[in-house]
Amino acid sequence: MARMTLAVHPDLYSIHSFAPDSAIDPAVFSQSMFFIGKTHDELSVVVPADLTLNSLEHEEGWRCLEVLGPLGFSMTGILSSVSGTLADEKISIFAISTFDTDYILVKKDTLVAATKALKKKNYQIIDY
Repeated sequence: MARMTLAVHPDLYSIHSFAPDSAIDPAVFSQSMFFIGKTHDELSVVVPADLTLNSLEHEEGWRCLEVLGPLGFSMTGILSSVSGTLADEKISIFAISTFDTDYILVKKDTLVAATKALKKKNYQIIDY
C-alpha cells in the first residue's frame, strides 16, 4: 500500500444519539462539517462540540483524523489498517466513511498516542 496521509482536524467534535424518529435540529446543517447516520434503531449525529443538541446521550471530546483522498472504491484495507493500528494501542475509534474518504475520530486524550502509533506504521500525519 502506498504511504497514506491523515490530516488532523483542529476542532473538537461531539457524537449524539437520538431516537430514530427524532427531528434533526436545523443548526446541524449550517455546521462546516457534520455526519448523520440513521437506522431503524437509532439516529446518530456528529457535530462540532460547540453546537449543543438535545440528544438522548452524547459523547464529547473527539478529534478527527481524515484519510486524505479521494480514495477509489477499488482501494481496500485502508480503514482496517488504521483501525487495527489503533486497536493494537487500545485506542477506541468512531469511524465514518463518505463517498471519497474515511474519517477516524479518537478521544482528544488519545490523539497523541494515535498519531504516534500511525507514524510508526509509516502513515504521514499533517494538520488540516
